Amino acid sequence: MTTAPPDNDVLWARGLHRAHAGSPALCDVSLAVREGEILAVTGGRGSGRTTLLDCLSGRLLPDRGEVWFNSIPVHTLSRAARDRLRRERFGWIGHRARLVPELTARENAALPLLLAGVGARTARRTAQEWLERLDVGDCARRRPQALDRVQRQRVAIARALVHRPAVLFADEPTAPLHGRERRLVLRTLTTAARSHTITTLLACNDPQAAELADRSMALADGRLACSLTA
Repeated sequence: MTTAPPDNDVLWARGLHRAHAGSPALCDVSLAVREGEILAVTGGRGSGRTTLLDCLSGRLLPDRGEVWFNSIPVHTLSRAARDRLRRERFGWIGHRARLVPELTARENAALPLLLAGVGARTARRTAQEWLERLDVGDCARRRPQALDRVQRQRVAIARALVHRPAVLFADEPTAPLHGRERRLVLRTLTTAARSHTITTLLACNDPQAAELADRSMALADGRLACSLTA
């Protein structure tokens, strides 16, 4: 019998299993994340980090197991309902910014609001506010090809946060960056999430990310290796 998770957990999963082409990617992974918590999911290449975020966000369905967002059983939703949940309640940042090249930075950041039916003027104003919070307000009228890597990633963060999602999924958001650039983007992301009480799952293999998180959990070969409080 399916049992709803505890009320104080925003995101909750139990016994997740997922295989790709017959090869196990997740093996009996369970977790609980509270409102406003930043959880770092660490592990090397092939550890299952991306697959875990995909299952938790509804991008993929687990082969077995449960995923709950508040009182919503994500693992039983239709594709259309999962798409709507991701669009309205979740935010996503990947290791590539994936901005729309024909749009300006402000137009890219405003997209989630426009898709949700927010008026164009309000969407532009809110997007501009987020760009300024993330120190790229002066890039608002530029297109992605005119931005450097850090600027593009900051615009992608603004786009992921502009509609103030309940949960932000960040999959290797600093992978293409190095040194000071990486530290700047990580600190910007976590500071913005904390200031707006956005629950964040940060998949990475970066000790700096784990240091900025409230807690970390490590995966190895698709299994939970350990869970630590930061």
